[in-house]
Amino acid sequence: MKLLSVNRSLPQNIEWQGKTIATGIFKIPVTDAVMITADGLYGDDQADLSVHGGIDKAVYLFPHEHHAYFADLLGRPVTDFNYGQFGENLSTQGLLESETMIGDRFRIGDTAEFEVSQPREPCFKLGIALQAPQILRPFLKSLKTGFYLRVLTAGTIQSGDPLKQIHHAKNSLSVAQITRLRYFDQENHHQRQQAANLPALTQSWRESFGSN
Repeated sequence: MKLLSVNRSLPQNIEWQGKTIATGIFKIPVTDAVMITADGLYGDDQADLSVHGGIDKAVYLFPHEHHAYFADLLGRPVTDFNYGQFGENLSTQGLLESETMIGDRFRIGDTAEFEVSQPREPCFKLGIALQAPQILRPFLKSLKTGFYLRVLTAGTIQSGDPLKQIHHAKNSLSVAQITRLRYFDQENHHQRQQAANLPALTQSWRESFGSN
């Protein structure tokens, strides 16, 4: 597994459907080492902290392998898709939603450690970034959403750093399973109860599955 790119941006105002909106989705790759703490990447920020950012969603990771899938889905050459295209902070290789469990922990570089906390929920700004407003439902159905990470140990990371799993969350559910349960398998009461009791899953998602 490998960190292919570190991407960041500050919020900017754009015009959309006759309105001015603020968004931090247009992430730009950086080549230098970047400090990362529980609050996220240095030099990165989000426009709407009610749905992005915070300690439980400090960093967004998206697998680079998915570029080919979405290029085909949208009828575009894969070269149209760059690092940061999906608004991710970390573009990776070898780390997929079907194999990654909520609560899994990883180390990037020498010291920075992370915990998987939640799948990504797309909003209309993803449609803006991809110039494809129809993408939101297909994005969820693909289960290729990427996922958020908590930063457990601060450190410095850089494109090209190795990415190593340091803890496997036994008896958990994968990122893909959690997305499917929330949006497409709502009658699976047994697994939804299991999801509601996953301590590493963000509180809002645990509550959506019935956690008290």
